[in-house]
Amino acid sequence: MMFFQSKKLIGLDIGTANIKMAELDVSRKSATLTAFHIMPTPPRAINGGEITDPAALSDALKMMVESSRTKRKNVSIGLWGTSVITKRIAIPQMDEKLVAGQIKWEAEQYIPFDINEVNIDFKTLREFHSSPDTMDVLLVAARQDMAFLYQDIVQSAGLTCAVIDVSGFAFANCFLNNWGTQKGQTIALMNIGAAVTNFVVLENGEVIFCRDIPVGGATYTAEIAKGMGISPEEAETMKISACTGQAAPDEVPKVIASTHEMVAEEVQSSLDFFVNTTPGLPVQQCFVTGGASRTTGLVNFIGQHSKLSLERFDPFRELRVNDSSMNPGYINDIRDFASIAVGLGLRKAGDT
Repeated sequence: MMFFQSKKLIGLDIGTANIKMAELDVSRKSATLTAFHIMPTPPRAINGGEITDPAALSDALKMMVESSRTKRKNVSIGLWGTSVITKRIAIPQMDEKLVAGQIKWEAEQYIPFDINEVNIDFKTLREFHSSPDTMDVLLVAARQDMAFLYQDIVQSAGLTCAVIDVSGFAFANCFLNNWGTQKGQTIALMNIGAAVTNFVVLENGEVIFCRDIPVGGATYTAEIAKGMGISPEEAETMKISACTGQAAPDEVPKVIASTHEMVAEEVQSSLDFFVNTTPGLPVQQCFVTGGASRTTGLVNFIGQHSKLSLERFDPFRELRVNDSSMNPGYINDIRDFASIAVGLGLRKAGDT
């Protein structure tokens, strides 16, 4: 398990439905959540990880920073969706020092963007080898235009972008902080958000697969709107009512139940891809979280469909919480929304 001594960061998770800010005090032996803030993302400001209304997002973040009264200025932010690609690739065995020089040429055949318009990073997978003659590398390519746009939005709120991470990696970081490396285990993580489901697989505590599946809470909203001929706003209200035991038209639970299959199929497709490209490493356990994981019946349906053993992911399992600023009721309310922001807040300035 790894903890960092560092300048204090704000873990900032900007999602399609909500913006989350986590502040943690981190020492070598423990981590304490000192503050957590959440507010709705301005409507249609983000689409699949693409920022479509930077001005609205900037104004919202500025308001959030002011109302939080945070003294912190450095931010760790996560990229997700279409702005980032992660892929495990096999390259010929070579000295570790030579990998950085080789990786750009290797990346060109895997990245669907102009290689000069992305930032390339990589991590050599020491615990994982697909063959004796090759070494496995987790390749990360982030679009520069999106990274710069996120930085501009953060700066306009009076903050500094100290770390740019991948949301799936931050999710894994939160898991490792709470469960440790789980030696000998292949663990899957699912964060079912509004627009995407972050799907991550760890082997011996090392991320070996990371993908954003384009399904989430918004899938249900769109299906209700389409099925009932109503606006997305009305559909969202009805969905929430149906999932919280309030009055809703009979058709809404039926659409929700039929949409489970669509979501589960997408999850199964990514799971199958992982299994087919990683023979001999069956997933032993799967942890699930995210705001949309609260959709009535969804987690059970995914478990039955995938034959996976699903367990609720608790980002506060080993994390101390400042009781004076956050009561148990509030902690319970934010539990399914906090994993990525917490994982980002555990980073240190200069992390890659």
